[in-house]
Amino acid sequence: MGVPESNGPQAGPDVSRWVDEHADVLFRYALQRVRRRDVAEDLVQETFLAALRARQGFAGQSSERTWLVGILRHKIIDHIRQSSRSRSQRQQHAEEISMDAFFDQKGHWKTGSLDWGSDPAALLEQRDFWDIFQKCFGGLPSSLAETFMLRELEQCEPGEVCANLEISESNLWVRLHRARILLKECLEKHWFRAQSE
Repeated sequence: MGVPESNGPQAGPDVSRWVDEHADVLFRYALQRVRRRDVAEDLVQETFLAALRARQGFAGQSSERTWLVGILRHKIIDHIRQSSRSRSQRQQHAEEISMDAFFDQKGHWKTGSLDWGSDPAALLEQRDFWDIFQKCFGGLPSSLAETFMLRELEQCEPGEVCANLEISESNLWVRLHRARILLKECLEKHWFRAQSE
């Protein structure tokens, strides 16, 4: 994947270095969010093309990488918006999980939570933890993963998430709750129990 060199002087960034210096970081960023290699590759290419067209407008108020990640972030949100619209309502309902799997009739957990015991800040610095988290995130149904990604990873405002996914605010909170429950269950199974054995 290459970026064409421009003819003549540039007022903006040096585009000839972009792929070598930023492609891997952009690809990892996209893959964590869209969970498909082919889509992540396409989004990175689209990012480079958009940046190439907009390079004269780059004022240098941030680093090139920060500027490129910002463009990629918008590309990812656009992709999620389009894929959310293209899924039928039937598919979305099929992905929803039953809360009966986690709670009894009185609303109590069927199985108690493990004591995670770790310092959360130290946990976030462990690469092994992030590998497990990525696998757990990859196992979420698409509608839940997209909602969680926009709200928690990209930190979009609730109204923006609802507009992008064309869902109500109550549906947003239900999806986030379900995503958190599934992530919690997966992390307890594959990380915390493994660490305590």
